[in-house]
Amino acid sequence: MPDDNTNENPEEQNENQDTNDDKDTEIIDSSDSLFGEKDREITTEMQESYLDYAMSVIVQRALPDVRDGMKPVHRRILFSMHELGLRANAKYRKSALVVGDVLGKYHPHGDSAVYDSMVRMAQDFAMRHILVEGQGNFGSLDGDSPAAMRYTEAKMTKISEEMLSDIEKETITWADNYDGSRKEPTVLPTKVPQLLLNGTMGIAVGMATNIPPHNLGEIIDALQAMINNPEIAIDELMQYIKGPDFPTGGVIYDKEAIKAMYVNGRGGIVVRGRAKIIDGKKGKLNIIISEIPYQVNKSALVTKIADLVRDKKIIGISDIRDESNKEGIRISIELKKEAFPKKILNQIYKLTPLQTSFNMNMIALVDGIQPQLLNLKQVLYHFINHRVIVITNRTKYELKVAKARAHILEGLKIALDNIDEVIDTIRKSDTKEIAAKALMEKFNLSEIQATEILAMRLQTLAGLERKKIEDEYKEKMALIEELESILADPEKIKQIIRDELNEIKTKYANDRRTEINPNQLGKFSQKDTIPNEPMIIMLSEQNYIKRIPQAIFRSQNRGGKGVIGVTTKDEDEIKSNRLLTC
Repeated sequence: MPDDNTNENPEEQNENQDTNDDKDTEIIDSSDSLFGEKDREITTEMQESYLDYAMSVIVQRALPDVRDGMKPVHRRILFSMHELGLRANAKYRKSALVVGDVLGKYHPHGDSAVYDSMVRMAQDFAMRHILVEGQGNFGSLDGDSPAAMRYTEAKMTKISEEMLSDIEKETITWADNYDGSRKEPTVLPTKVPQLLLNGTMGIAVGMATNIPPHNLGEIIDALQAMINNPEIAIDELMQYIKGPDFPTGGVIYDKEAIKAMYVNGRGGIVVRGRAKIIDGKKGKLNIIISEIPYQVNKSALVTKIADLVRDKKIIGISDIRDESNKEGIRISIELKKEAFPKKILNQIYKLTPLQTSFNMNMIALVDGIQPQLLNLKQVLYHFINHRVIVITNRTKYELKVAKARAHILEGLKIALDNIDEVIDTIRKSDTKEIAAKALMEKFNLSEIQATEILAMRLQTLAGLERKKIEDEYKEKMALIEELESILADPEKIKQIIRDELNEIKTKYANDRRTEINPNQLGKFSQKDTIPNEPMIIMLSEQNYIKRIPQAIFRSQNRGGKGVIGVTTKDEDEIKSNRLLTC
């Protein structure tokens, strides 16, 4: 039997179906969608959606802010540690605690992304000045992975505390977090020029950034020079900032390439590891590598050299040992007696990452939203401008607090000067609200002043306590005058910036690790990688010429006319030979 809901008439059913199809078609073709939006061209929709996605990646993930040099994830990690009280003098706490706090409050992405970012901030071979003090396995130059976050512990370093200094004093702007439940800083009020100090690397949509680390003392000297002379040229700034200063040391070549990089905001420089030739055991020579280029995997470098020796692309190496320890890098390459160390070292430079290039692309967010390619002077300018804004906002906040306290102290002074009348007024009042209103009317006080008078203890009536109030009032009035003078004079703000920069330099600056060689490094020719060694040139009876090393000739010569092991055409014999030094 047919179902009760089934139409038994096929024609009627088809007619009803056609009607339903027309209704469906009418809904689909309607100019209004289910969400009340108009139909759009798919090309327009794709373009705008892609641009929204691209800008989200650029602003929220991949590019740093030129002011504090931080990407959102790094900023959120430091701010979360600041909220957790993980100062430099605090105890270490589990990394998992920090990662969980960042994820739950500010950064709704994968935990590995947050932990990897925090790990890099704790690696002294990745950062010129580490921002996170790590305890446990945080990876190594050999590419070893860090331990899981449940095993490692972390806290802030002293220099990272300087990046959050005065954050509670209304110095910066704040924004809602991802769910609107709390506020997070859009930029840090940093005293440290982080963008140049530790550099950064990021790949966004349609653009990428790659900024090398620099020396803190040199950056601060350049900032001081720019504050004194805003029109300073990049040539003059380079008298202070010689070039990048990598945490792993090395040697940078070509001053002109460095200059072009700073002027244009992008460019490439050649970086070499540091190696020297020393005397080894039994009359042999050794090549000792003590520094490697930035971001080069030490273990991969050793493996690469070993592979080249195995494939006989480098001849003359008898042993390779990685003798690195906590004191630093030491890769020992033991050479054979007949080897030519300079030629082998040139081969290592040419064929391995011991010589590499670093390509800078100084793209950062200006005002937190606009990605721009910046040169050296522009980066310094934006940092100085940020410090001017931070100090101005801090001064306004301190002035507001000082005025509020002086206002209260002024009311307490009035009460102490008229203590008998104040007590009498309070006695005659039935409630504290009536007493406050009476005091306000009788002594022309504000509500805050009246409330503080009512909360005043009897011990305040003692002579010494009264003097404390008077002294504090004088102190606050002097502070107010000083703060107002700072806001009225831009030169005083600049002087504060100078003083704070000098303080940072005194506390944290250290010597340059990367050497700058002003000369351009020439390209390797085939001749540079061929050892200078004595060769035997032989002429056969049929006038064919053959060349073999002298050592091989000696081992094969038996005093006869021919040479054992030296092949010639059709039993052609050696007619003469001559020793040449090539």
